[in-house]
Amino acid sequence: FSSPSAASPSFFSPFKGPLSGAAGGGFTYARSRVRMVLKTTLCRFSGLRIWPGRGMLFIRTDNQQYLFLNKKCKSLYHNRLRPAKLAWTTTYRKAHKKDQVAEVARKKRRTAGKATVRAIVGANLEVINKKRMEKPEVRQAGREAAIREIKERAKKAKAEKAKAQKAAASKSAPAPKAVGRGKR
Repeated sequence: FSSPSAASPSFFSPFKGPLSGAAGGGFTYARSRVRMVLKTTLCRFSGLRIWPGRGMLFIRTDNQQYLFLNKKCKSLYHNRLRPAKLAWTTTYRKAHKKDQVAEVARKKRRTAGKATVRAIVGANLEVINKKRMEKPEVRQAGREAAIREIKERAKKAKAEKAKAQKAAASKSAPAPKAVGRGKR
C-alpha cells in the first residue's frame, strides 16, 4: 500500500525510523508473500482443529494418547457421550450429510467387464459361437424337430415293448386246467 505523504503527522511507520521515499514524499511498502504454516491436529472427540498452544492431552492406561480441543470435549468423552449425537461435532455433520457444498462427490465409473466366451467341456468355441449367431426361427425349428424325434423314438419303444409283452404272454401261458369244484 502507499502511505500518505511524509508531511502528515498522523501517520506512523511500522518500521523504526522516519519515512523516506522518493522526491514526491510517497513511500510504497513491498508486502512479502511468505506465510507461516502452523501445524494443527484434530480433536479426538469433536474432529475440530487444534492450533498450537491449545488442547488437552489425555493418556490412557494402555498408553493411547487422546488430544482434546478443550475441557468440554474431554468431559464429554469421559461421560461416554457419542460425538455422532452432538450436532456441533464433525462426525455428526458427516453422518447427517451437512457439509455437502464443500465435498463435491465424484461419480465412480464402473468398468464394464467384457464377457469372454470360453469353450465348455463337450462343446468347442466354434459350436458355441455358431449356436449364438443362429436366428430365433432356426433355433425354434431345430428344437421342434428334436422334440418330434424324441416323441417318435418313445412311441417306437412303447410299440416294441407292447409287442414283446404280447409274444411273451402267448408263448408262456399254459393251457388252462379244468378246475373242479372239489368234494361235495
